[in-house]
Amino acid sequence: MGTSLTSDDLVEGWRKAGLDEGMQVIVHASLSSLGTVEGGAAAVAESLRSVLGPTGTLVTPAFTWQVTDPCPERTGAPDAETAALRAAVPLFHQDLVTTEMGAVAEVVRALPGALRSRHPQASVAAIGHRAAEIVHEQSLGFAIGRTSPFGRLHDLGGHIFLVGVGHNRNTFLHYAETLTPAPRLKLRRFPMAVDGERVWVETTDVGNDNGRFFPQVGAEFEEYAGITPVEVGAAECRLLPVADLVPFAARRLAELLAG
Repeated sequence: MGTSLTSDDLVEGWRKAGLDEGMQVIVHASLSSLGTVEGGAAAVAESLRSVLGPTGTLVTPAFTWQVTDPCPERTGAPDAETAALRAAVPLFHQDLVTTEMGAVAEVVRALPGALRSRHPQASVAAIGHRAAEIVHEQSLGFAIGRTSPFGRLHDLGGHIFLVGVGHNRNTFLHYAETLTPAPRLKLRRFPMAVDGERVWVETTDVGNDNGRFFPQVGAEFEEYAGITPVEVGAAECRLLPVADLVPFAARRLAELLAG
């Protein structure tokens, strides 16, 4: 491939990495990692859809960290400054609030026909054959657990495609941690409209890894499963089967967390 990637180059690269028609795939992608791409993020999204075909589904994280409490350390009745800061936080709207998960994810979210799950902070966007089924349900608590698009992708025999990013960006490792006996936990806090009233909602979810265990577990899984990265442009790409990764990762995370 040359220094500037065309759509044909991308299609060829995705296929070499193992993508195929009919797959249900969640993609974590860094556009800049690929190098120069003719058509940018839109070309990346379209080339992925082309390979997956009419029976496949393209999913991307569409997380919205801007929909969160800007002053989580301030408890009790808010003073005027805290109230003003919290009032400026947008309510989540599936069609309007952009994602901060990168250019490719934002392009997928905005595609005509794309659907989005309902969680104010941890939504996903999906387009393709099983999109409606994947985004249909997502609980407010444990938003990356069994009752979520990640649980549906697991049940559908889905895949994870990492494009120029490491396992610290692999959200399915959070899903695996929800299946361990004692997962790390965090509090989510976000505004919602309930019966026409703006209220703040608190829920529990699996905690952040911050690079502590996920890179190790991901590397161990790649060795165990015999996964070899494929270069597309300048990016290392890894295709991981959810059904194999989850039990391996849940077991290893349980061991590491207990230790």
